[in-house]
Amino acid sequence: MGVNDYLTSPIEVMEIRHDGYMRVNLPIVFSCYNERGQRLHGSPRSIHTSRFPFSGPLNKFVGVGCDITARLQLSDPIVSTRCTSNCKQHKLVKNGSCNNVGCCESIITPGLTHARIVIEPNENYTRVRNYSKCGYGFIVEKNGYNFSSSDLEFSTMKKSFPAILEWSVGNTTCEEAQKDIKTYMCKDNTVCFNSENINSPGYRCECAQGYSGNPYSLNGCQDVNECEDPKLNDCMQGLCKNIIGSFDCVCPKGQQGNGKRDGKCIPDAKSENGSAIRGISEGVAGAALTMIFVYLEINRRRKIKGKKDFFKQNGGIMLQKILFTCNDPVNKPNIFTEEELIKATNNFNDANLIGQGGYGTVYKGHLGKNTLVAIKKAKVIDQSQINQFVNELIILSQIDHPNIVMLVGCCLETHVPLLVYEYISNNNLRHHIDMNRKLTFEKRIKIAIETAEALEYMHSTMRIIHRDVKPSNILLNSDFTVKVSDFGISTFVPNGDTHLSTFVKGTIGYLDPEYFRTGKLTEKSDVYSFGVVLIELITGTEIHSMEISLTVYNGAAAYLTSLLKQNALDRVLDDELKEDKYAEVAKCVVKIAISCLDLEGKKRPTMNEVKQELEKLKSFI
Repeated sequence: MGVNDYLTSPIEVMEIRHDGYMRVNLPIVFSCYNERGQRLHGSPRSIHTSRFPFSGPLNKFVGVGCDITARLQLSDPIVSTRCTSNCKQHKLVKNGSCNNVGCCESIITPGLTHARIVIEPNENYTRVRNYSKCGYGFIVEKNGYNFSSSDLEFSTMKKSFPAILEWSVGNTTCEEAQKDIKTYMCKDNTVCFNSENINSPGYRCECAQGYSGNPYSLNGCQDVNECEDPKLNDCMQGLCKNIIGSFDCVCPKGQQGNGKRDGKCIPDAKSENGSAIRGISEGVAGAALTMIFVYLEINRRRKIKGKKDFFKQNGGIMLQKILFTCNDPVNKPNIFTEEELIKATNNFNDANLIGQGGYGTVYKGHLGKNTLVAIKKAKVIDQSQINQFVNELIILSQIDHPNIVMLVGCCLETHVPLLVYEYISNNNLRHHIDMNRKLTFEKRIKIAIETAEALEYMHSTMRIIHRDVKPSNILLNSDFTVKVSDFGISTFVPNGDTHLSTFVKGTIGYLDPEYFRTGKLTEKSDVYSFGVVLIELITGTEIHSMEISLTVYNGAAAYLTSLLKQNALDRVLDDELKEDKYAEVAKCVVKIAISCLDLEGKKRPTMNEVKQELEKLKSFI
């Protein structure tokens, strides 16, 4: 294997996990220079991970060296990443700290499968002290590298580090894969999840609740005995009975009632034991009952305290302060108890499962006889998710618009928080595009207009920027009425401000390149994302699947402009829109999309202008 191709050769797999991640071993990239900054050894290297993208949240890009810049170059330079390290203040070189002195770090772009690592000297490159004249760059899992000043010497630097890739099965959705039982990989007692990565289509499997093991192996998911672990059941001590996939809290023989910690077991008058108990002296019986009541009261108080702790953990105190003290919300959310939502979903039964994502699972629920709701349950909880959870509650409580999903309420007393929304019956736009649903031009224009109306309302009336406009966040009712959803990373813009300087958040492919480059967020960032959605709406395919280069941000607009000049839009239009009567309208829609995709935010139209242009087209269909 030659020096110049070692990163394109087979990658060593160290571990494959059932949760959709694998750990691999990647060599470092290095370049060494003379006193004038001219390269002596080493060269840039390319990374190819096939269909398995790097995990953005679980990895980082690291550069090590003195007066060097480490670059992770993508095919689109706008979304490439880099960091710079120097050693002029060599006294600040500190073990364990990547503070741009001897070591620097940068984030990994989500969905990355192909990139090039380049190490180059800074413009004012000088050799510092006795440190190596070499610089290093590598992708490594978040906790997989701890800087040491000795790493500035070539002889001591490790030659490889572990990194985390995401994996999935096949190249179809769960729904499609389940149609062929012979090739469907999820075995008994499992749940299927669609891949959320646009560069890695497919699905993955997990053992259903109450089971553990290998979901891809026959009989791999085995029943978990919840009775062996008090954390997995809510029964009083000694009253747990394991059943396949779950457990029951039963009362001792001769007693009846509720064997849960907050329940009560009482003697069964019809049993022989009941007769024996009645024969015990009143003093002993009274003492026994007193002990039982004391025990139950202690457990009741423990449960109350546990719920209060969860309430605080899940942001309840912060939510109360913001919603019920500072503001007068338009839609004050209902606070549901855990018992109410367990009953509504039949204990979160898989039969009520209607959607899954990277952060949570959505269940259909029945509140009363006629009220359908969608209940989002977080998979795990950390501080960032708490912040997103509270953020979505606050924003939706301020919004009242027919094209924005309505928040019904929440539950904060559980281990992970629960959000309750109105139930939307017709899935989302991503589903209809991926499943090649035959949407008429009228329906597509209706979806585009109503999405634009929702965003225009948010921008002009509420001064809210969504930050994650994409087809999977555009829900559809049975009559194709739009309901924009998922406000976890949305934000308010203070009055008088033209933009926000903030950490970049969103979905690659729909993310405004100007925002990505500068960190300055404006309403025009949503306009850009809407432009990508508009293209996918009329082409019936993801923008990444079109006949354009991977430089999506600049390529899509340029490619569509070229097709307009050639009068060749038929090459990309969905089959439903290729009739001659739609030709002029299709051109107008494409021109609107191109204007939204302008690389300069100030040149893009406002959502109000986009809405007005789209409404003009309705009468021509």
